[in-house]
Amino acid sequence: MSESVFHKAEDVFTSATRFQCVMAPDDEEGLVRAIRESGAVHAILGHRKYEDALYAAFPRGRVLARFGVGHDGLDKVKATRAGLLCTNTPGTLDDSVAELAMVLIGAAARHLVAHADAMRQGEWRPILGTELRGRTLAIVGCGRIGSTLARIAGAGFGMRVVGYTRASRLAHEPAHYAELTPDFARAVGEADFVSLHIAATPENARFIDAGRLAMMPPRAWLVNTARGAVVDETALYDALQSRRIAGAALDVFDREPYEAVDAAHDLRTLSNVILAPHIGSNTPDANRRMAEAALRNVALGAEGRFAEMNLLNPEVLG
Repeated sequence: MSESVFHKAEDVFTSATRFQCVMAPDDEEGLVRAIRESGAVHAILGHRKYEDALYAAFPRGRVLARFGVGHDGLDKVKATRAGLLCTNTPGTLDDSVAELAMVLIGAAARHLVAHADAMRQGEWRPILGTELRGRTLAIVGCGRIGSTLARIAGAGFGMRVVGYTRASRLAHEPAHYAELTPDFARAVGEADFVSLHIAATPENARFIDAGRLAMMPPRAWLVNTARGAVVDETALYDALQSRRIAGAALDVFDREPYEAVDAAHDLRTLSNVILAPHIGSNTPDANRRMAEAALRNVALGAEGRFAEMNLLNPEVLG
């Protein structure tokens, strides 16, 4: 398994009885070399992109288990051609990511980063904040994590929650949404905060672009704990720099560790941006759940119990 994953739940992996878990480099070349040297029969992977050699490293029927929910780093087409089963761990990080989104919303509302920076510099400079009760939160993507945030924000903070979804119906309880709509402009038109919870699929690439940013009110903050690829970072920079929107709180980026698109569009230079290094699921509780679920997927694959796996490419069974 990749090194970054191993360290997040080392106690779970070292105590596994069904499998011996071997740590390997995160990069594809090093990972493949370690697979061949160790004779590994399956792999548990982080969110890095694996583009080529990995899919030739195993015989057919082996498992590539994603440690987490997002799986844009796995090429499911190549994996399917190679006969490899790809899995992820849905439901293991709903609370962790939704809680971080709520923390970012609160930090934005009360200018906590600006206040902390000023206090470190010896300045006492209180800035007028915003109460969350009665404010509108637009949730873009009403799956498990988005709906968990809807519950926290609606029931806990008394916010009005509007959900943007392209699904005909929700798989989860919609009770905490004041409204659900497939119309993005309607969902965000009155929003004070817009929180993203959509997958990094090809159809969602740069979903938040200049056009959709223009649909948000000038007072709105954009919160992204989903995937960096769903936001056009150049368009976001321009909207933030011109104060077309009030701010952005970002835990994920198109390139991680974060690299600016170019020197003229570096989000780190803007005062109305809160940045975090992809920590949404990085808690002991979520890491343990992800590790246990990944190991379970590997075991199910080894036993041929495919219907019980969190299989991402079911076409491989054909």
